[in-house]
Amino acid sequence: MAREVFVAGVGMIPFTKPGQSEPYAVMGARAAGAALDDAGIGYDAVQQAYVGYVYGDSTAGQAAVYGVGLSGIPIVNVNNNCSTGSTALFLARQAVETGAADCVLALGFEQMEPGALGTVFEDRPSPLARFNDAMRGIQGFDGDTPFAAQHFGGAGRAHQHLFGTRAETFAAISVKARRHAAHNPYALFRAPITLEEVMAAKMIFAPLTRLQCCPPTCGGAAAIVCSGDFARRHGLSPRVRIAAQAMTTDRPSTFADHDMRKVVGYDMTRAAAAQVYEIAGIGPEDIPVAELHDCFTANELITYEGLGLTPEGTAERFILDGQNTYGGTCVTNPSGGLLSKGHPLGATGLAQCAELVWQLRGSAGPRQVEGAKLALQHNLGLGGACVVTLYAAV
Repeated sequence: MAREVFVAGVGMIPFTKPGQSEPYAVMGARAAGAALDDAGIGYDAVQQAYVGYVYGDSTAGQAAVYGVGLSGIPIVNVNNNCSTGSTALFLARQAVETGAADCVLALGFEQMEPGALGTVFEDRPSPLARFNDAMRGIQGFDGDTPFAAQHFGGAGRAHQHLFGTRAETFAAISVKARRHAAHNPYALFRAPITLEEVMAAKMIFAPLTRLQCCPPTCGGAAAIVCSGDFARRHGLSPRVRIAAQAMTTDRPSTFADHDMRKVVGYDMTRAAAAQVYEIAGIGPEDIPVAELHDCFTANELITYEGLGLTPEGTAERFILDGQNTYGGTCVTNPSGGLLSKGHPLGATGLAQCAELVWQLRGSAGPRQVEGAKLALQHNLGLGGACVVTLYAAV
């Protein structure tokens, strides 16, 4: 029988612009140390570690964890594109749930360079080649525009074509993100912006302006997960458990249906969410707060529908009615999300975890979603993988 898995501690450091951060190993060690302190245990109690990053050399995970201690435990390096942090959490949860370990560290960090994401290895096929080919077949390819903006902007265009969604509706998501981030000391961009400012910003790939694209960011975040037996032995009283979790990858519809929403992971999201709801015996209507993967405003909009927070084709009304913020049915990205908090690829999923743990503990301060007992996390990576996690207060 699978064991219950608890989040005993979380930690993160304030996210910064490229060139203004500490080295990756320092950021990782600081985030891991913060999670250990939050859990109230020492590193000697950790039995395994899963460490995520995208842009870094092999065994960078060890370099970061060694800044906390040298205990000889297994340290596994994880790279799953933008879903890397939650993939590390998925593996840590699985280790505890199956009894392979009682206390596991999940850590993520990224030391990024300025500018849009690019290809590192030019001498071999890209793992995204099939996705880029699919995009070319649907909408063409612009060599002067960042590829990720074309992918997710194309998903936004598909939604516009199908449901008549207005460009201003996508822009409103950025306004909401900044409004939420204003209360988050860890967020990179905290100054409010107006709808007019978002719409007037440089067009990257319609309907996405610059202020609708997440910034490259440096940072680190971590979580300590443990079994109930471990918590009791160490006198811990964790207040949050992982109630359900699912990871999905692409299926034929990603490429066969000629739909840019599906190329960027809409069906992965829908499948992972369905698994989580079934495991937990709940529905999307039961979710009061969610951290979802808003790398671009278009992805946040289509993810509302992929997660079932609103029926397909109704995301625009969901936004215009204020259902995605305080006073609505589901507060999305109270942290400010990737758009405002930042997106250090390896750390993103664990930063989402930290925010939702704080929400369920009732310790999120001005960002607190009152009475939240359940929280949903969605972390997506092209290439592809999607991790959806449900947390429950205990």
